[in-house]
Amino acid sequence: METVLWARSDASAQRAREKLGDETQVLTDLAEMAGRSTVVVEAVAENAEVKGELLARIHESLPPDGLLATTTSSLSVGELAQASGRAERFAGLHVFNPVEKMDLVELAFPDATEDSVREEFHHLCEALGKTAVEVPDVPGFVVNRLLFPFAFEAVRLAEDTGLEPKAIDSCMKLGAAHPLGPLALLDLVGLDVAVAIGESIDADVPDRVRAMVDEGRLGRKSGAGFYEYS
Repeated sequence: METVLWARSDASAQRAREKLGDETQVLTDLAEMAGRSTVVVEAVAENAEVKGELLARIHESLPPDGLLATTTSSLSVGELAQASGRAERFAGLHVFNPVEKMDLVELAFPDATEDSVREEFHHLCEALGKTAVEVPDVPGFVVNRLLFPFAFEAVRLAEDTGLEPKAIDSCMKLGAAHPLGPLALLDLVGLDVAVAIGESIDADVPDRVRAMVDEGRLGRKSGAGFYEYS
């Protein structure tokens, strides 16, 4: 399917072009998408105000039958749908990192979403080679609601025992068949994002995680977190 990516800055657009090559068109002017898109998936910062404002702008550029989705992992899909102005054709479409390897998509819908639209989003996930599971519109959906308290407990275990991150992660990979240990997972997600998710699901975020965010150790994207990255 033809795909167009909109980036909020010239710098991020250039990074996207370098990664995606010539197969995907990258735009920086949202107006250029007007009337040409059938489905738009928003994936900006995990901030309700930022997302709501952008979703409303996208709504104005979409044709009447266009579908609109957010990739939020912790915010209310219903509230974002209302902010968008397109609640009847809206969905929460939560993919997992690394996207090219993880099969699951959590689909959450506001009450106003039409049944035919729900089916269309399920078909979209199938077309993308993903397995869609419809979940309730609750903070963290299913995976994050269970996963982040577990990951934060791993941080506390490291602090209480002095165990190195690699030891904890190796135990969970070898003993519980997890593909990625909990501390490496936090680095992959981003510690700032982990804090935001933890707060949204009312989890007890360890002070160490907050301190690392304040230090700029956000995980892979910053080059350092629980591990160092080149």
